[in-house]
Amino acid sequence: MEDTDTSTISPAPGAELYSALDFANSAVSLPGGKRVDLLGGPGDAARWLVERGLASPDIVLYEPCASRMRDLREHIRALIAARIDGVPAPAQAVGAVNAAMTKVPSAALLAWDPEHGLHRSAAHPIDQAVDHALAALADNVAELLTSPEADRLTACGSPPCDRYLVRTHPRRHWCSTRCGDRARAARAYARKQAVQG
Repeated sequence: MEDTDTSTISPAPGAELYSALDFANSAVSLPGGKRVDLLGGPGDAARWLVERGLASPDIVLYEPCASRMRDLREHIRALIAARIDGVPAPAQAVGAVNAAMTKVPSAALLAWDPEHGLHRSAAHPIDQAVDHALAALADNVAELLTSPEADRLTACGSPPCDRYLVRTHPRRHWCSTRCGDRARAARAYARKQAVQG
């Protein structure tokens, strides 16, 4: 697996309820032009899925699967941004989310074999593990965007951060304490410069 520094990234408010928000925030711009992508390579993407219970620990991903995850992430980000901005949802993003939701069965299928007889079976063959994870994430973003929490979605107000959050307090506009501290420090510096200028 690739080495990605995740120590500076804590989940944004709302990510504990909506895995799709955590997924949308799996790439973040940091001060100094640094960008961290938790889906940057196949190993990173596999680790992200396993850590969130969306795949078994023995999953092995290849670049085409990681690329599909990054593509869906961008569509989800476009939908969240459109919701925040109050503009129509991009048709391509809606189509991508719907395609992910309908690619795999959403319920355990009926199966029969001599040992178990008639039973329900949620088959997740290794070649469909990513499909199932993407379906779960797509379903989760659809739930978020049509829930009352959608009215509290906002972008982090501390540049260069480009993460999203569900506002837990009317005045909270930052995804983390780190971003809030950076924004407050920038405002204090600007006030000091205005007084001196």
